[in-house]
Amino acid sequence: MSTNGPVAVVTGAASGIGRVTGEHLQSLGWQVVGVDRNESQFPTTMRIDVTDRHGFIGAISQVESTVGPIELLVNAAGYDQEIPIGELPDHEWDRMFAVLVGGTANACAAVLPHMRKRGHGAIVAISSELGLAGCELYAHYAAAKGAVNGFIKALALEAIEYGVRVNAVAPGPTDTPLIDGSQWRDPEYLATLPLGRLVSPQEIAGTVALLADPGSFYVGEILSPNAGAVI
Repeated sequence: MSTNGPVAVVTGAASGIGRVTGEHLQSLGWQVVGVDRNESQFPTTMRIDVTDRHGFIGAISQVESTVGPIELLVNAAGYDQEIPIGELPDHEWDRMFAVLVGGTANACAAVLPHMRKRGHGAIVAISSELGLAGCELYAHYAAAKGAVNGFIKALALEAIEYGVRVNAVAPGPTDTPLIDGSQWRDPEYLATLPLGRLVSPQEIAGTVALLADPGSFYVGEILSPNAGAVI
């Protein structure tokens, strides 16, 4: 575990894709700062709700002054929810956008000014293939992830002027507890995938690492490891 490598901030780091991505980055020599509403396993962990912009800005300033300059931000905080649009309460629509879109924007707004001053850095947002293709019963989730995709493409154009690369990973259904009990584990659904199985969180983490590599030439891209669900 590196104690003097480049610093990566990972939101949603307590579980799922965020946790596995943080572990993978650690194995590659990154110092990982885990951000989550719950305690994460990383040496530096911060309990913050990503919808709290001012709290996030303060936390990032603290990381910069105590841990080191942030070279990578991974926005993995989020959740999914299966509700028919006709039964969706207003507060659930608002919360989905506050967490997925607002949380991504808040994290970027907190980290990007520091990266801009140094003239380099990378930001990777975790989106979803549902933001590319949609799905019944997931209208608010797909809409929010689609908004994340648009936000990332726009931010990429803004940030590259300062040497900061912004990209996204849009996974297909991934083998984490988040989808337990959902249609994505149905054998009939898995049989429709060209790969015949779910994507693993380790595969998502590897895609994030590809985009995080300082030698990467990706800018404003949305890579979608989805087992062939969207081709």
